Amino acid sequence: MQVTLKIQRFNPEKDQKPQWAEYQVDVEPTDRLLDALHLVKWYQDGTLAFRRSCAHGVCGSDAMTINSVNRLACKVLMNELGSKVTVEPLRGFPIVKDLVVDMEPFFVKYRSVKAYFVTYEPDPPVERYQSQEERARFDDTTKCILCGACTSSCPSFWGNRDYVGPAAIVQAHRFIFDSRDQGANERLEVLNDRDGVWRCRTIFNCVGACPREIDVTRAIGEVKKLLLFNRMV
Repeated sequence: MQVTLKIQRFNPEKDQKPQWAEYQVDVEPTDRLLDALHLVKWYQDGTLAFRRSCAHGVCGSDAMTINSVNRLACKVLMNELGSKVTVEPLRGFPIVKDLVVDMEPFFVKYRSVKAYFVTYEPDPPVERYQSQEERARFDDTTKCILCGACTSSCPSFWGNRDYVGPAAIVQAHRFIFDSRDQGANERLEVLNDRDGVWRCRTIFNCVGACPREIDVTRAIGEVKKLLLFNRMV
């Protein structure tokens, strides 16, 4: 199938603002959009910039806005997109070049919620045991790959870049509800802020954007509920 890729281009060294470029590529229906982008970069325009690494939906580096929806270029097939495909960088982040955005503000928010194990007791002589039920309590939020698709799809984030964002809350949820962790209060202190979980307006864009099908809004709601009713102080 022949496909027209309409790609947003921006080179800060010479462009005043983003502009559009179109490329014709021949692809198989079962090719991924990432394959089509490779055809452009390798055979038509080597200046095209985009991120990719594992190409298997695990690293999250090739998240971009595809036909107005945030998706991973390595997971979406060409036969799902049609003969004309619009590709843009993730919205809400500063553009470095073309489809590459500056993720540092995103990772600042991620680091702020202490998304790692916090313990204050001496290490036990054996591993910290956990029941299947305890593990299942936070299983959904362990799937996050920090691609930024959910945060970039969030109108609350568009309106206020100080909002910690859905991805950071998902990462906090993963440790707050882990029975082996003792840092829940520290994370809740960060999230109990006007730019924390309360900035979420329950619009559900994040759920549709997540390539790992995490129920992001539910996770945010569970953190809100914990703050309202069961906070450990």
